[in-house]
Amino acid sequence: MSFVAHGLRIGIRMNDPQLLDELPQRLPPGWRPASSNVVDRLYSLIAGGDGGRSGVRRYSLLYAGAARIARSMDPDEVLDRLEDDVRLYVAEWSRRKLFVHAGVVAWEGRAIVIPGRSYSGKSTLVEALVRAGATYFSDEYAVFDDHGLVHPYRVPLSLRKGADMPPEKVRVDMPKPPGGLKPLPVGVIAVATYRPGARWRPRPLSPGQAVLSLLANTVAARRKPEQVLTKLARIVEGTRVLRGSRGEAVETAGPLLAAVGS
Repeated sequence: MSFVAHGLRIGIRMNDPQLLDELPQRLPPGWRPASSNVVDRLYSLIAGGDGGRSGVRRYSLLYAGAARIARSMDPDEVLDRLEDDVRLYVAEWSRRKLFVHAGVVAWEGRAIVIPGRSYSGKSTLVEALVRAGATYFSDEYAVFDDHGLVHPYRVPLSLRKGADMPPEKVRVDMPKPPGGLKPLPVGVIAVATYRPGARWRPRPLSPGQAVLSLLANTVAARRKPEQVLTKLARIVEGTRVLRGSRGEAVETAGPLLAAVGS
């Protein structure tokens, strides 16, 4: 199969047609089928399972081009690796959008962007904001266009049930506004670091500090630094950017929502 995601053409070939049923839910949000066999990146998925001899099992394998990127007896692990690699590839190589690791919610016609990598606490804060009435936009990337608008990237919200437990993917099924979700201007960018017992008393960042905070979380920063810096400078221009330590997410959600209109 082949598909287009954010301007990139991606192909996946496999030896088990039943895997086709697993793929759509694992592809990047906004993907659409493509008819062309000419692609920018080709994945090869080889399903393992029982071998020809009794008691012999074969590994499931995943290749990106000629490079093997996954090998496991558990086919779900290989599919998880495919899902992660496709999303990261699109985020780094998209020619039309700029991808920043961040959680995003919508509030009063504007986006609240919370930059941060995995396990930084952004998912917990996104969940608290949604429970407080905000509209879920993304838990993985803030996707910016050339006008600085943020596009929805609705993947399952990934939460950790305990410090020593792996993330559990929880799908956030929030009602969409009539006509669907549309790109929004940024209302607030919050660089919120979790610290037990802290209170959210942020300070504003200068444009230069704000760009550096986003740059540290931008996927394509090393590959095309000049273009990224130019786009980030445009994004933070006239935008309120706050940085501070926060305690519990439920205590931070209300003040953060109030910052959009202040």
